[in-house]
Amino acid sequence: MRGASIPRCLPLNMTVDIVTFGCRLNAFESEVIAREAERAGLSDTIVINSCAVTNEAVAQARQSIRRLKRERPGARIIVTGCAAQIDPESFAAMDEVDLVLGNAEKLRADSFAIPDFGVAREERVKVNDIMSVRETALHMLDGFAERTRAFVQIQNGCDHRCTF
Repeated sequence: MRGASIPRCLPLNMTVDIVTFGCRLNAFESEVIAREAERAGLSDTIVINSCAVTNEAVAQARQSIRRLKRERPGARIIVTGCAAQIDPESFAAMDEVDLVLGNAEKLRADSFAIPDFGVAREERVKVNDIMSVRETALHMLDGFAERTRAFVQIQNGCDHRCTF
């Protein structure tokens, strides 16, 4: 999927959903996120794996966050992916968002701990400098849910190190 494509929602279980925007790399990483979210023991949570390839993709992620919070008001929302990596503060400023994870952090179960309510918005952002990441593709999958073809991460693309 690119830019204006309809996001793919990957149900992890009855109470956790992964919504994927963007490229094949995001589709691959959403599978990793599903595994790590399960390891973290998440429940009643929606993870938005965003894309920043176009302004429209970022706008669609924001619209989805608002819509999903209306549909599941009790769910916690975690935003990750390229848009969150590039502009974490704008997503943290959204009332609907409980946690913002960078592209390196989204692939680790320990990053998914959501702070208690009442914590300052700045403390709900876990995004490092993506240019400092020197190792990639450290995660392997046994398979892809709901797909007949799997993707293998062989590179991180653009100068943001966040796209395929």
